[in-house]
Amino acid sequence: MSGASDWTERHRPTSEHQLEGNDPQRRKIREWLDGWVNGQPKKKGILLIGPPGVGKTTVARAIAQDMGWTVIELNASDTRNAVAIRKAATQSSTHRSLFHDPTKPQQRTLILLDEVDHIGGGLRAVSEDRIKKGIEDTESVSLSGDSGGKAELLRLLEATKQPVILACNDVMGLWGRSSSNWRNTKDRFSRHLITITFDRVSDEALRRIARRVLRQESIDYTNEAIDALIKGNHGDLRALVRDLQVLSSGGLQKLESDMVLQHLEAGVRDMTTEVFPGMESLYRSKLAKDAVSTGRSIDKQPSDLMNWVHWNNASLFESAAMRRGSDALVLADRSVESRYRDLAHHSSYWT
Repeated sequence: MSGASDWTERHRPTSEHQLEGNDPQRRKIREWLDGWVNGQPKKKGILLIGPPGVGKTTVARAIAQDMGWTVIELNASDTRNAVAIRKAATQSSTHRSLFHDPTKPQQRTLILLDEVDHIGGGLRAVSEDRIKKGIEDTESVSLSGDSGGKAELLRLLEATKQPVILACNDVMGLWGRSSSNWRNTKDRFSRHLITITFDRVSDEALRRIARRVLRQESIDYTNEAIDALIKGNHGDLRALVRDLQVLSSGGLQKLESDMVLQHLEAGVRDMTTEVFPGMESLYRSKLAKDAVSTGRSIDKQPSDLMNWVHWNNASLFESAAMRRGSDALVLADRSVESRYRDLAHHSSYWT
């Protein structure tokens, strides 16, 4: 099969009928986008939250493509400071004015920003003068990193006349996990956003995707090989397709289960629990040993997990329970610090 060398791009769905999984979430996105055809929804943005590889941005792009809309995308590899985000917004308006046919239904330009949880900084804005100069002359005005990006993103949601979709893996990264003001950031963004949480894709959907990709690449396979792949990919579409590409390199004619098992053993897949369902299970645990087991499985470093517990305790417990929880977190923090210091010493990290 000809096309992009990266199979995740070559086999990316370009229409909604090719998509797999997250049907209710897709329906909400489509209904919201339909609301832009002859007007503007009350909330001008959507925030898609979910683990990597489940198709968050692919869903948005496929539905927009079915509607005949242009998509302007900024992802983690792009600069996402105030100037870059303003340029994307300006580009969407220019494209619409140049190509809109008044005899046809109103066309929109979807502004799509992926991995917004990696946009650093707070809500401190860059001056309008610097933004305008940066757009006109990028060489004379430069903004470091994501300077003003979060504030400009908020301004975009407030003022946009085009649909905006944000996607992230860890929403606390967008709110600002290290900031004491994260609740204010969350509240200000939430006024303009519909939040939709994506789930991992089912095993059966993964099987259909694997078979479709292999057929399109003219590669035979055994059902045992497909089952082994599914077991090693835990609902991650992107990882599945990447595994297929690696396994199929070198003119492979047929994919066998022993090849898959060797591949998976060479790079053990992370099977940790996602943070949101993991935290829910943690707080529902009736026994301490169950809570400990769940906490160890959550896909967070110990220090980050303690922050999550601290943030959730504040909204779930009364002051007396909060004090007991805080005392326990202090002990846990000291334990983690001591454990790291011992590990670093024994591993000769100190020089």
